[in-house]
Amino acid sequence: MKKLALITLVTLFISCKGNSQNSKEKEKSYPVTKTDEEWKAQLPEMAYYVLRQAGTERAFSGPLNYNNEKGTYLCAGCQTPLYESKYKYDSGSGWPSFDRGIDPNIEYDVDYKIGYARTEVKCSTCGGHLGHVFNDGPRKTTGNRHCINSAALQFVSSDEE
Repeated sequence: MKKLALITLVTLFISCKGNSQNSKEKEKSYPVTKTDEEWKAQLPEMAYYVLRQAGTERAFSGPLNYNNEKGTYLCAGCQTPLYESKYKYDSGSGWPSFDRGIDPNIEYDVDYKIGYARTEVKCSTCGGHLGHVFNDGPRKTTGNRHCINSAALQFVSSDEE
């Protein structure tokens, strides 16, 4: 009986080790790739925390949550256009919310960090974490709410474009 338990434990250990190595091999590469030190030097502390560590800023703390100007929201890490102001709305959530993004420039992933599956939104150019998508958005348009961290974005008004 003890031999069977030992063999089972060894098999499980080897299986787990193999899976963790495979997950690293499957990491996606992006057109803009920098070392962790380069990202830290380039980005403000909160932007680094959000974009590179998949953090979340406090609700109602980001200045772009209250921005109503016309223009484009870019990735704060690589300046890729991500969202247009015409799709921004006040969701009351405390973060900038959009009913859609600029599709070729954003990608979706599954995030299990809080114990259940959520749809994570990333910049498709640098892989930076932007926020999450929920299905409680405006029913008259897409029904989606892209809940995006202000720190992950840079705004360029239509006047500057």
